[in-house]
Amino acid sequence: MSIIDKEHLRTNLDEVIWNIEQARITVSEHNIVKLVAVGKYTELENISTLYDLGQRAFGENQIQQLKERSTSLEALPLEWHMIGSLQKNKINNLIDLRPTLMHSLDSLALATELNKKLENKARKMNCLLQINAANEETKSGFSTDEALEMYQRIQESCPHIKLKGVMTIGAHSNDTKLIQKSFELTHSVYSKIKQEGTTYCSMGMSSDYELAIKCGSNLVRIGSTLFK
Repeated sequence: MSIIDKEHLRTNLDEVIWNIEQARITVSEHNIVKLVAVGKYTELENISTLYDLGQRAFGENQIQQLKERSTSLEALPLEWHMIGSLQKNKINNLIDLRPTLMHSLDSLALATELNKKLENKARKMNCLLQINAANEETKSGFSTDEALEMYQRIQESCPHIKLKGVMTIGAHSNDTKLIQKSFELTHSVYSKIKQEGTTYCSMGMSSDYELAIKCGSNLVRIGSTLFK
């Protein structure tokens, strides 16, 4: 990790925003896409430089890193997203950090435990249902077949969780068609729950965000492309 020159970061950010815009307008001029910058492999200083350049939403994969960075930069009006998997023994830590959005609600057991601990603290949390659209054993999340039913079940049984949509990680493959299929399947779930007051279909990272947007994503999580 190293501190990146401001003009270099500006070039990277401009390039990503341009690519997002080009992909966005192929879907619809009205399709607004949110960019969450993922700071996992970068220095704290680069995050504050991106803030100076106009970026506001940042994501972290680990609770400890989220805590350290949100505390160090608390003077800035940043929007923090928890995008990594959440272990049950770290739930209270995450609740105390008050993230804007938790992207990785990947099981009914986690939802139940999270709801219970939110209730104990008289708090609520915005979450996305994680979908394992490619049915990969290495990834957690709900299958596309069960996602709709589980979404509704969590909404009904976990009142302290505010479901705001769905998230997926594109198929781990060099085959664009497979990646595209995983995005399309996730977006089809999102389309079915749209009337439930959903906001986000979070799909796409550095390697596949343009394809994800063309498949209907309205939130992308980008790290390495910004901080290269």
